[in-house]
Amino acid sequence: MNNVKRSKILLATFLLAGAVVTLFSFYPKNDKLFSIAKNLDIFASLIRELDSYYVDEIDPDELVTVGINAMLAELDPYTEYIPEEDSDDFRMMTTGEYGGVGAVIGNRLGINMILMPYEGFPAQRAGLRVADELLRVDTVQVVDKNTGEISTLLKGPANTEVEVEVKRGEDTLTFNLTRKKIVISNVPYHGMVDEETGYIKLSDFTTNASTDVIQAVQALKANGATKLILDVRDNPGGILKEAVKIVNIFIPKRREVVKTLGKLESVNATYATELSPIDKDIPLVVMINERSASAAEIVAGALQDYDRAVLVGRKSFGKGLVQSTVPLSYNSQVKLTTAKYYIPSGRCIQAIDYSLKDEEGNGKSVPDSLRIAFKTKNGRTVFDGAGIEPDVEVDSRSFAPITYSLVTRSLIFRFANEFALSCESIPAAREFEVSEELYHEFVEWLQDKEYDYVTRVEKTIEDLERYAEREKYFEEIRDELASLKERVTHSKEQDLITFKEEIKDALKDEIVSRYYYQQGIIEASLDTDAELTKAVEILGDTELYAQILSPKLRE
Repeated sequence: MNNVKRSKILLATFLLAGAVVTLFSFYPKNDKLFSIAKNLDIFASLIRELDSYYVDEIDPDELVTVGINAMLAELDPYTEYIPEEDSDDFRMMTTGEYGGVGAVIGNRLGINMILMPYEGFPAQRAGLRVADELLRVDTVQVVDKNTGEISTLLKGPANTEVEVEVKRGEDTLTFNLTRKKIVISNVPYHGMVDEETGYIKLSDFTTNASTDVIQAVQALKANGATKLILDVRDNPGGILKEAVKIVNIFIPKRREVVKTLGKLESVNATYATELSPIDKDIPLVVMINERSASAAEIVAGALQDYDRAVLVGRKSFGKGLVQSTVPLSYNSQVKLTTAKYYIPSGRCIQAIDYSLKDEEGNGKSVPDSLRIAFKTKNGRTVFDGAGIEPDVEVDSRSFAPITYSLVTRSLIFRFANEFALSCESIPAAREFEVSEELYHEFVEWLQDKEYDYVTRVEKTIEDLERYAEREKYFEEIRDELASLKERVTHSKEQDLITFKEEIKDALKDEIVSRYYYQQGIIEASLDTDAELTKAVEILGDTELYAQILSPKLRE
């Protein structure tokens, strides 16, 4: 750390101490502000004394940041300090915009590589592919760099040049890229599931999320869609006003969507629809899961409260807290929780109470006994305190241990890489299938690869052995356990046959991504997605759809 920066930090600390001392004369000792001022003075004094007396040199910047983060961690996971050097990354998360080459990078198999080029942006247009190993960015060798450092090197002002050297198979290739303003669409895919049903994948709520959804709805209706599916699974949320505008696509104007209530009057607000809807009657299903949060839950919850859509999937995350960004000195910021939000029925779906902590310091879940019942527009009962519960629940897909092993050990990833190097093109994403011949090639390719695993039954027997030994029953049942173990010991060869279809699905997704990128992965999964299949089924049964939304029709 240079002396100039060090001096500035210490000077700021001393000025803070001086300002705090001044505050002492204005507040009585029983005032909360006095307590704040006193503790700030202690903190500033501590940093000063550490700098003067600690046996080794300290980094005041690092120490203060650690202290701030530890303090905020006592509140909730969403309140966080954003130092000046992280401002660009934070802005990218909230706006979906940055200057760069348009590619997700990561480390797989201990190698820094391109994980996904964004279609239509510099990396993809120049010819960079999934699994290209990153060797150099401009003059910097990046083989041993972390992905954060490489990402910083690739980003920069729009219209500036950057040279990237990669290894692809046995070849070393160099690409000259011109950085562009990267605007990541909130709708990575929209298309027709069948002749009548349109599907929209909404992955984020950054700037222009509502515009992206409106354009998708209009395009699908122009293609003949008379029913719609809005998929907000795995959507972490984002800008609240974008959620309101998306609800407005399907709900008439001047209808309350969400209100926020906090400690300060300035954060209390009611957000209502302002425009005429694009379509207030088209049958609609919203798909949610345990990773649908925040703005995604506002959209799903508001549409459920107005009985405007059937919700399919699994209970959502349960984030009913609102964050605001407040500027601090030296271009830093703090994103802090300022309010809770309440959807039209009056419920807050926050699932964790961070004001109550368990022995390990974690917030406590709202117990079922304290959850309050509310009513939708049609009189359906919904509850607060635990996320948004779907109208039709679909269990999450579980995978066999062999499939899990092949994926986590990156064997399917590696096979797809080799396949893509040897095959220039494949059929359209939704039409491509892993043939029996290709699957046989994969099985042969696995012969010298390590992918051992323990099945659930084998794990249960191991647990039984351990408990039997602990409770002194092992000798009595030793022979029975040995016989049982021998009968259920898995055969990898047999598992490759038994679970062939789900392994083929995983292979299909990975291979398709090499040719059709993120859109292709989504499109390729349309026919094997159990939750989507259920959504289409509900939309196809007009009587069932109406009965779900209106309890009177079920009587």
